[in-house]
Amino acid sequence: MTTPINISEQSGVRYLHFGSSWVQGAMRIARPWSLELEYTREMMVSLLLKDTNHWPQKVLLIGLGAASLTKFLYRNYPLAHLTILETEPAVVTAAQQYFKFPQDAERINLIMGDGAEYVLGCNKVFDLILVDGFDQHARAGTLDTLPFYQACRTRLSADGIVAVNILGRSRGFNNSLARICKAFEDRALLLPSCESGNAIAFAAAGNTVEISFAKLKENALALKEQTGLNLLPTLTRLAQAKTCPNDLLII
Repeated sequence: MTTPINISEQSGVRYLHFGSSWVQGAMRIARPWSLELEYTREMMVSLLLKDTNHWPQKVLLIGLGAASLTKFLYRNYPLAHLTILETEPAVVTAAQQYFKFPQDAERINLIMGDGAEYVLGCNKVFDLILVDGFDQHARAGTLDTLPFYQACRTRLSADGIVAVNILGRSRGFNNSLARICKAFEDRALLLPSCESGNAIAFAAAGNTVEISFAKLKENALALKEQTGLNLLPTLTRLAQAKTCPNDLLII
């Protein structure tokens, strides 16, 4: 059954909907490369965890939506090759027609298919895996299962990070986090949920991520200078949550 796609605009922002008022993606028309929705910005906290301009080079994005994450990485990380999994052809059409999805076969590999099946069946390795896939009823389905998270772990490089968008107000929020923690042997960190109710979980399986808040702030300032993305408010919220003892983020 094909997902119904609707486009709306308000105050200079274009929105993607899956047959309801619930927003699946957004783009400020005057700044199509920027990250309009707060949770998409917070998924990019993963970029602060590695102190190198050469990371990430191989990225897997599960769920295209309005192509916000794709466009941001494509524009600001020219060394990155992006593999995108999307189940709905109508979403791809909308991204191309309304959200300036870039056409570049050399750097963007768009695959029509189920993200969980792809991860479970492929043998490729990625530096960054971004999981942001929901249906019109805000259900993640197989993208929120222990086998899927375990498969993500096997698909990460030694310096790999996975970032998962969890709907914080949904009934299965705590269960989702528990599955991620189990798959990654508790090497996970959850950001405090943002106003939309989304919470972003990060996990790693290879080299230990250990970074001070001072260094995170330094990296955030550099990212803001480079891309315009300001993650300093997110770091403030994380510090206030006191989930990182001794001002150290360790995964």
